[in-house]
Amino acid sequence: MYTLNAEPRERPLPPMPLRWRIAFFLFFAAGLNYADRVALSSVIPPLRADLGITDAQIGFAGMVFLWCYALMSPFAGLVADRFSRSRIVLLSLITWSVVTVLTGFVESFALLVIARLLLGITESFYLPAAGALLAEHHGPKSMGRAVSVHMLGLNLGLVAGGAVAGIIAERYGWRPGFWLLGGLGILLAVVGRGVLRDRPQEPGVAAAPAAPSVARIRVREAWGYLARVRSFHCLLMSSMAAGVAVWIFLSWLPLFLSETYGMSLGSAGASAVLLYQGPVFVGIALGGWLSDWWVRRDPRARVLVKGLSFLVGAPFLAMFLFTPGFTVVVVIMVASSLFRAMGTPSEHPIISETVPPPYRAAAIGILNLVGAGAGGVGVLVAGLLKGKFGLQIIFGACSVIFTLAGLLMLLAYRRWMSEDLERARRFGQETAKAS
Repeated sequence: MYTLNAEPRERPLPPMPLRWRIAFFLFFAAGLNYADRVALSSVIPPLRADLGITDAQIGFAGMVFLWCYALMSPFAGLVADRFSRSRIVLLSLITWSVVTVLTGFVESFALLVIARLLLGITESFYLPAAGALLAEHHGPKSMGRAVSVHMLGLNLGLVAGGAVAGIIAERYGWRPGFWLLGGLGILLAVVGRGVLRDRPQEPGVAAAPAAPSVARIRVREAWGYLARVRSFHCLLMSSMAAGVAVWIFLSWLPLFLSETYGMSLGSAGASAVLLYQGPVFVGIALGGWLSDWWVRRDPRARVLVKGLSFLVGAPFLAMFLFTPGFTVVVVIMVASSLFRAMGTPSEHPIISETVPPPYRAAAIGILNLVGAGAGGVGVLVAGLLKGKFGLQIIFGACSVIFTLAGLLMLLAYRRWMSEDLERARRFGQETAKAS
């Protein structure tokens, strides 16, 4: 019987859809992925004193990680296209976390190099599988936002990993930071067993191809299909160009701030992170929303968003050529980083829309290869040219590099994106008929 004084019952909140539970789990996994790789850079002084090694040896260990990660990425992508992507994410997470824990026990330069090599191998399997897993669960309406969540985790790890390791190193030595980060990864992998699934369970979300069709994929089929996707080729070349410039700033901006404006190394490092990575959080969030909104009106729009993000942000970097004061440098870095980051959430959706599911992880692996490999070249070239031209000129020249990256994406938008979208659509229809 109804009474006026009866209090309405509180309706329980609906459970979060599986596709978003996966996206937020990958947010934390991605954060640890980047935190574990950058932690070493924040503990160099105590590490160097403890192991009795030189800066050159530490640089060599860093190069080993970067190149090993790059070279393994295409193979990792092919593996993720043949086997369970959720299991690969978990195996990668737990193995790189174990390696991180073991890094805290190394007692020599040789063991440090081995630890960085193993970290490169184990981490290389994560991103191709995670990116393809997100594409399985999210369609065009939510893919950009889902990738934004994932990329925000990556960038949070980039900022927080070094900070956590550095703070712990100041009080307890350089080793406990690695034990803590690795332990958190192992715990997260345990949680992930109850979260990750290879195929979506909610109604209204298209399921991924059946496992038997994926198991029959051959390497030459993946490479053969990707060889015909011209917009993917433009994305690769754009990623190479951007990778050169991004890693130049990540590696040399702290030194530039220290030498040019008399900052201490600690202040320069913190300022570099805030200026280069701080605006990225806002840019990624805005870019994911913009990408999803625009693609509803133009199926090619993600490529356009990616290209414009480079072209709008690049001119700010040219101001380095005019000997700017510190206030101007702040404006330069905030504006250029904000606009560049707005294109980041479109990368993996471009692949998911132009490359069929059986080949997506392989495509992401190749993208990682060219981006990380070019980044290593950029760091080396900047080091070689620093004495002759100075970092100010090198930073200013990066505006040209980012402009080239943007023009390559506009070329894909004008020439090949429609053709590649149609090819992917026909492939899906043919696969559906065959099954």
